[in-house]
Amino acid sequence: MRIASLSLLTVCCLMLAVAPAMADTYSNGPYNGTNDGWTINFGFTVSDSFTLSSSGAVSAFHFVYWDASSTDLLTTADLQLGTTSFGGSATTVAFSSTFLTSNQYGYNVYQADASGLNIPWAGGAGFATLGNACSTSGCSVSNPIYWDENSGPSTAYENTIGSIPSEAFTITNGPGPSTPEPSSIMLFGSGILGLAGVLRRKLTR
Repeated sequence: MRIASLSLLTVCCLMLAVAPAMADTYSNGPYNGTNDGWTINFGFTVSDSFTLSSSGAVSAFHFVYWDASSTDLLTTADLQLGTTSFGGSATTVAFSSTFLTSNQYGYNVYQADASGLNIPWAGGAGFATLGNACSTSGCSVSNPIYWDENSGPSTAYENTIGSIPSEAFTITNGPGPSTPEPSSIMLFGSGILGLAGVLRRKLTR
């Protein structure tokens, strides 16, 4: 009985090890939508600081933008992750848009969402930079995309003027790659239970 109990305890511990790690998320606070926005196309880029304590890969990025059009919406933007402002290699990310509100300036305010990303991040403080935003009509057109300024806790910079108030965004770092494969763990656990059964039968003879 003691062997069986220890085996069950071992399997339970192994199952806990298979449980997915909690996602690590940084949010710069709620959007504003009425104060200001900063252009992230036509050669303009904006870089905001963040901190993600865990290492792994960024799996999701969300931000809020202004658009003068109700049909010419954001499709992609280049996202850079680096340890300094405007640092890191650019990854072109596809975004979906959800309408939030219209503001007093006549702009429509949208939330842009990207999930299923796999951008490596070693953990710690860094900067997320957005630029080269493209809309439904293309990338070199006359429709600016403005990243909503919400004056959150991040430090932010614009590539032509320097320091600015920060913008509305959320970034999520998914579980790291070091989690054991569940199938391998369960096979190992099944083997332990089988061995325990054999030993128990031998001891009861």
